Amino acid sequence: MNKQFKVAALIAAMGFSGAANAAQVLWTNWGDRTSLGTINPLGMTVSYSGEAQSLISWYPSWEPVSTFSGGTVDNAPPQSGGIIWLDGGTSTLSTISFSTPVVNPVMAIWSLGDFDTQASFVFSDNQPFTIQSGGPDIVYGGSTILVSGNTVYGSEVYGTIQFQGTYSQLTWTNPQYEHWYGFTVGAPAAVPIPAAMWLFGSGLLG
Repeated sequence: MNKQFKVAALIAAMGFSGAANAAQVLWTNWGDRTSLGTINPLGMTVSYSGEAQSLISWYPSWEPVSTFSGGTVDNAPPQSGGIIWLDGGTSTLSTISFSTPVVNPVMAIWSLGDFDTQASFVFSDNQPFTIQSGGPDIVYGGSTILVSGNTVYGSEVYGTIQFQGTYSQLTWTNPQYEHWYGFTVGAPAAVPIPAAMWLFGSGLLG
């Protein structure tokens, strides 16, 4: 068996593919009632403009952890990072801006809609994303977020989504009024293991 075949067989045997594995997310720390946050390990600033009632520090708990981690997301947001509070019911365009482009950014969504009222995030068409986790909240119960096309929606729903691609900005609207729901964003900390292993394998092949 030649060296090239051995390396390829080893990677295949380990079960690696082009799909992304779970990775730690570096979540934004929004500080205290400001629309400018930081992702400190990356030396990055994150700014928000759009409809917002407030920024809440040390809330929510983002629990249970299983609701806000899963799929490609290895860890829930920390309570210390805070959350941007939205009410929606407007056509105002909301924008998250990263000081450095982020590959495959992640958004955590908390208490979207209530049991009698559906609410939504309607993202711009050029921002593909998938649900990574979801479920009930430790305080209010509820269920997982739902997706239809470029829209995340539901009635008292929670979870995380991950965008595919590299972004300097994320944009959306919140057309339905509901008091209150919120979000935070983060950046994956590392290259997914499969990509790293294929780079390692190609080095051995060389």
